[in-house]
Amino acid sequence: MNREELIEKIRKVPNFPIPGILFYDVTTLFKDAGALQQLSDDLYAMYKDRGITKVVGIESRGFIMGPILATRLNAGFVPIRKPGKLPAETIQQSYNKEYGTDTIEIHKDSLNENDVIVLHDDLLATGGTMEAACELVQKLKPKKVYVNFLIELAELDGRSLFGDDVEVESLITV
Repeated sequence: MNREELIEKIRKVPNFPIPGILFYDVTTLFKDAGALQQLSDDLYAMYKDRGITKVVGIESRGFIMGPILATRLNAGFVPIRKPGKLPAETIQQSYNKEYGTDTIEIHKDSLNENDVIVLHDDLLATGGTMEAACELVQKLKPKKVYVNFLIELAELDGRSLFGDDVEVESLITV
């Protein structure tokens, strides 16, 4: 399955979660066995030779491909969640997004200075969520952080939020 076929399978939902937002729904990729396998293969090919020790997924759609990629890479999986969802001691990061303010958390003991991580989410739009997630994981001082998305909305230029020390990659750019 090529990139154009993957793009065709993405459902576009106007005015969600608020008026004026065009939501790119990747669940239509996940329910298609061929598309899911292609995503898995493409993500694995990107990171198989980079020494990844942990994949960090952002709630909630980062929880789908994140564990799949972690399993393929023989790495651990670490969730970033909304406040109050993780049971042990956490650290937090608040941020602004295109339609409000939010906070995310990670377990304080989930990463260390020997970890090479892929920080994964489904979509790069304006980049606020991933920027906050990147700042959050960098507080735990991993050796290297890679940032990955399934889809990047190029016209919103969310990529510009990340410094030269963070490699940002997307499977699909629209």
